[in-house]
Amino acid sequence: MDKGTKSSSSSSSSSSSKLRWGILRRALISSSTHSDDDQSETSVKTISRKANRGFGLIPFQLVDNDRVKAEELVPASLSKAREARVCYTLPNQSATKLYLYQRVDNCADLDDFRICNMYDIDNTGLVCSWPSEEILAYYCLLQLDLFRSKRVIELGSGYGLAGLVIAAVTEASEVVISDGNPQVVDYLQRNITANSSVFGSTKVKSMMLHWNHEELSNVSNTFDIIVASDCTFFKEFHTGLVQTVKCLLKEGHSEAIFLGPKRGSSLDDFLMEVKENGLQFTVDEIYDQEIWRRHESFMKNNATWPNYEKDHCYPLLVRVTL
Repeated sequence: MDKGTKSSSSSSSSSSSKLRWGILRRALISSSTHSDDDQSETSVKTISRKANRGFGLIPFQLVDNDRVKAEELVPASLSKAREARVCYTLPNQSATKLYLYQRVDNCADLDDFRICNMYDIDNTGLVCSWPSEEILAYYCLLQLDLFRSKRVIELGSGYGLAGLVIAAVTEASEVVISDGNPQVVDYLQRNITANSSVFGSTKVKSMMLHWNHEELSNVSNTFDIIVASDCTFFKEFHTGLVQTVKCLLKEGHSEAIFLGPKRGSSLDDFLMEVKENGLQFTVDEIYDQEIWRRHESFMKNNATWPNYEKDHCYPLLVRVTL
């Protein structure tokens, strides 16, 4: 890298860091008391895009949003969080229902940032259920034969919708739903327990899995299929993520399925890391006609999804093989 490129890269990194600190500042300090905040709304949107809606492929409804009832057994890390129980009705023949506990906090929690710093992770899995997760879940519903009798792991699962869909309807032999954030893993285990009646003979478990730190020898060369959504945004995790994929996949007919938007150069940089590690990949833009139709509708009618942009909102399908 020449000095000019290095200088440009450092400047870009510094700018992004300042914007992220601006977001944190906004989260912790009311804008009504600090009207002189010099971070413009446009700048914030280039760094943070919380999804206010999705593609509407899997109907859902709020079951309740009260604090957890006293008689429910919940981990201590969840006891202070306000949360909702959401019912997803899968668009399959039996209209399978899945119940997911999710956070609904509208402000930042300092404990979240403390845990992120402690474990060198981000807290995006707690923010909301992201559109790419919904699309991954819907895509898996259309690929039942792909997962049948296979060992599957979802990486960076968030609340675990895709992993739970695979466990509920595909007849996979085992589904492991993982994340690197211990708070998220607490939610994953609760969601697995809440839906255990629909898993049939499929073994389902949660797992704490950090792509950069975990010792993976006990699960190396174990999985037929890896699935993940929106896991390529943070460039600092690319190397660990690719090495994790390479370690977890079985030799032979195995693959990793990623769904996520381009988000500037982040996806391209991830694919470069994939190539440099000797793995093969394909990228598909139009992988399902219904998903593509809805994408085109959002592009034409911005009122249905304000600030919808293809680069940030439309997930591409990436398939990685050894």
